Amino acid sequence: MNDDRPVLLETRGTCLHLTLNRPRALNALSHTMVRLLDEALSRAEHDASIESVLLTGAGDRGLCAGGDIRALHDDARASGRESLEFWRDEYRLNARIARFPKPYVALMDGIVMGGGVGVSAHSGIRVVTERSRVAMPETAIGFVPDVGGTRLLAAAPGELGTHLALTGRSVGAADAVLCGLADHHVPARLLPDLIEALGEPAGQDASVAGIVRRFATKPPAGELAAQRDWIDGCYAADSVEEILRQLRESGVPAAEAAADELLTKSPLALKVTLAAVRRAARLDSLEAVLDQEFRVSSRAFEHPDFVEGVRARIIDKDNEPQWKPGSLAEVDDQEVARFFAPLGPGEQELGLAPGPTHTPVDEGQAG
Repeated sequence: MNDDRPVLLETRGTCLHLTLNRPRALNALSHTMVRLLDEALSRAEHDASIESVLLTGAGDRGLCAGGDIRALHDDARASGRESLEFWRDEYRLNARIARFPKPYVALMDGIVMGGGVGVSAHSGIRVVTERSRVAMPETAIGFVPDVGGTRLLAAAPGELGTHLALTGRSVGAADAVLCGLADHHVPARLLPDLIEALGEPAGQDASVAGIVRRFATKPPAGELAAQRDWIDGCYAADSVEEILRQLRESGVPAAEAAADELLTKSPLALKVTLAAVRRAARLDSLEAVLDQEFRVSSRAFEHPDFVEGVRARIIDKDNEPQWKPGSLAEVDDQEVARFFAPLGPGEQELGLAPGPTHTPVDEGQAG
């Protein structure tokens, strides 16, 4: 009999094994799942019999494809507010994972996107496989990287994070490790053995990290290391328009392909994303970045590009979104700055970081 609980909990030895259990939806996160994960981690943190946590996804397609985009789309169309409460709890969960005091192992096998990055890439021990595809693809649906993703991408070497944030491209195991989104590569065929080993009593000299390292191998070759020259050169620019110009003029076919790709994204989302990554690099904690991302997500949720992007990419799948504004030139700097302003009357800030996290407009990158 299949277990239809959205999050499965199993204690193996001293390890609490959490499984995201919506395989037909690629384990997309619902609000219920976020709450269940948070409750489980709260209990595990204070349970002396639990020494580590393991996160996996049901099925063989991926850990988690992100939040439930269709539910978010429907809520936005109905001018609802449930999505904001989902993000409020989700971002708090992301912060809890990052500060979790016990070893937290995330098996990032298969597809790991958006919210899936949030529940895995902030953990202490992050494992990818040859099947992993890790991405923050939000600009394609008129949204902006969140779940602490702008902090992760801002910390990637050179301008790799800017490239991934704007294009939304997915990366494999080697590039995920290079960009600081993962720590170890373990062949997918060894995951059952790794899971079993993590549930066995550890010897005096053993550690959770040491167990993972025993199974780790060198990943298949990536792509980004060889592309650093043009990526770092082109994406260091202060505006999306200048990035596009440099990509076009680089004479590198891969750079020109990236420029073509950027032109399919929401112009507003591109400019806000660039500003978000640049600002995240100047904030001093994940909590401050999550506070900023909550403001940005709240504003993006209200903008028609989000509903239109989900319609075009996921629901109707015509891949012909009608963005508003339709071009980068039409995106006003003040509109970009509005995404980062404190929330207005009747709106509640996330408030994870002590003190203000708002970057004054004249100090920020408008994109």
